[in-house]
Amino acid sequence: MRIDKYISGCGYASRKEVKKLVKQGKVTVDGKICEKAEEQVQEDSVVTVDGEILNYREFVYLMLNKPQGYVSAVFDKKYPVVTELVGEEYAHFEVFPVGRLDINTEGLLILTNDGQFTHEMTSPKKNVYKRYFAVLDKPMEDSDVEEFANGMEFKEFTAKSAKLEITDNPCEVYIEIAEGKFHQVKRMCERVGKTVTYLKRVAIGGLKLDESLDLGEIRELTQIEIDTLYKK
Repeated sequence: MRIDKYISGCGYASRKEVKKLVKQGKVTVDGKICEKAEEQVQEDSVVTVDGEILNYREFVYLMLNKPQGYVSAVFDKKYPVVTELVGEEYAHFEVFPVGRLDINTEGLLILTNDGQFTHEMTSPKKNVYKRYFAVLDKPMEDSDVEEFANGMEFKEFTAKSAKLEITDNPCEVYIEIAEGKFHQVKRMCERVGKTVTYLKRVAIGGLKLDESLDLGEIRELTQIEIDTLYKK
């Protein structure tokens, strides 16, 4: 790949900044001074900038504690999008949300530039369960647990068996679903006569939301967390 892509992929500098560094003679490839930003390098090349050895990575995986008011997209004409919350240090990765959370739903959202990872996390065939915390206007009942477990038929899709866990306060529940259809959790609750007044995703598969993250904050997933979700 080009040296400017390699260096930007390391998060060291933007491609525009790399050109300046090359002109200043601060970039070396396998011990030789790089003369052009278009110069080709291999992933296993030893690249240094101002004497510092860089480590290239192609993909990045971010955990966002999504606040309300943001659309799970990279562009929207009407509302702010979740990628606006991504810091400059990750801008060159051009990340996108893995799946979606409704504009009024908070909580765990992964952002990445890895398309295969996204497919593994969002394909209904993979049965990756998402866990939500919901506050309702009316208390759930034991009979509702069975309704969720049996799945539900909607006009455009059939919801798979879902797990409903009622807390000590029956107006506060945890719900686990394998799909992520539009407003699915809210629609399933409405089917049993309850309205969701607050919704937060707290886990995807074995990955739990880092509760130390404030709304709108982002951090990288650890390798252990990535492996928990996705083994190539």
